[in-house]
Amino acid sequence: MYYNKNMTAWSFLTNHARVFVSVAKDPGARLKDIAEILGITERSAFAIVKDLTEAGYIVKEKSGGRNRYQIQHHLLVNEALIRELAVGEFLEALVGPTNQPA
Repeated sequence: MYYNKNMTAWSFLTNHARVFVSVAKDPGARLKDIAEILGITERSAFAIVKDLTEAGYIVKEKSGGRNRYQIQHHLLVNEALIRELAVGEFLEALVGPTNQPA
C-alpha cells in the first residue's frame, strides 16, 4: 500500500482482488492469516472468499482440519476493462506463475 502523510492509505486493488491474490499465493492459507496480512477483519475475509467461491473463481476443499483453495484459472475476469483475460493470466500478471493447474 502507498502511504502519504497528506492522504489516507489506498490500494490499486479491491479487497476482493487482494484476497484472491493471497489465495493464489498460498492456497492453504487460513482466513485469519489472510485477514491479518491484508489488514481486514476475519469476517471480511470470510465474506470475500464466500463471494469468490459462489462466483466460481475459487473451489474450497477440506484438507484435514483446514480448507484449501483452488483457483479456477480458466474463467474470465469479471471486469469490463479486461473481460477477455483469463483469471490465470490476470494472476500471472500480478504475481507471476502460481503452482495451481489451469
